[in-house]
Amino acid sequence: MGQPRSERGLGIALVIAAAIAWSTAPFFTRLLPFDPWTILFWRGLFAGSLITVFLVVMQGRAALGQLLAPGRGGLLVASLSTLGMVTFIPALQMTKVMNVAVLIATQPFVAAALAWLWLGEAATWRTLIASVIAFAGVVMTVGGVTAAGDIGGVALSCLMVLAISSMTVVIRRHRQTSMVAAAALSNFLGSLVSLPLAHDITHVGGNGLAILAMFGCLQVALGLTFYVLGSRWLPSGQASLIATLETPLMPFWIWVAFREIPAVHALIGGVLVIGAVVADVVGDARSRERS
Repeated sequence: MGQPRSERGLGIALVIAAAIAWSTAPFFTRLLPFDPWTILFWRGLFAGSLITVFLVVMQGRAALGQLLAPGRGGLLVASLSTLGMVTFIPALQMTKVMNVAVLIATQPFVAAALAWLWLGEAATWRTLIASVIAFAGVVMTVGGVTAAGDIGGVALSCLMVLAISSMTVVIRRHRQTSMVAAAALSNFLGSLVSLPLAHDITHVGGNGLAILAMFGCLQVALGLTFYVLGSRWLPSGQASLIATLETPLMPFWIWVAFREIPAVHALIGGVLVIGAVVADVVGDARSRERS
């Protein structure tokens, strides 16, 4: 029996919401004058706390049990999510942002390959073609790739892509299990890992804490929660493809907040990414209606 249309539609809506939330990262980062590890520490603390509160309100004391004992699948998701978060920061420090962004755009292919190897879940040609178009759009959005990127930064970016792609497949594998507690745990683990490297913790004032709280709650907590809920209802390659909407949306928030007009190539790249995602989602819906 095929998957109910309502579940698939909800999954698409949630992953789109996750991409929108994640795309606000440059906006919050520009408002914060602290070192990246301090930002990661406080962001993870606020995000993990909000997700925990949400769990307790919805499930009561049982939520704390899920947080302390998330099970094998939950622990794996939390570990992979933490690895993705803590490799992202040094990758940006060691190589150019455009290199990191382009490598992130390969995630649909990596996730589709892992899902095929592990779950026997083959991506449709439509999704693969849309992923190629989205990849081209990301390349245009960030301005192209240069060969001058540091090998260490590129290696960390590849590790991050592998971690997040693997997390997507694990969520799909355990789609009958809620992974929201794992999302909270991953943020607390990220804060713990960042603590020894965070040098500006004592320099964060009231205004900085307020921005960090919004950063953690809006960008991370909502984004990660939406993603772990939505990606379990979608093929791994398609979930990762929809998540690439994050990249073309990033310049939008900078334009809204700081009136920085995106370059023409960024606008063209954004249209390619959005068009590829819309075409894949619409094509998928039509093929299901015919069948």
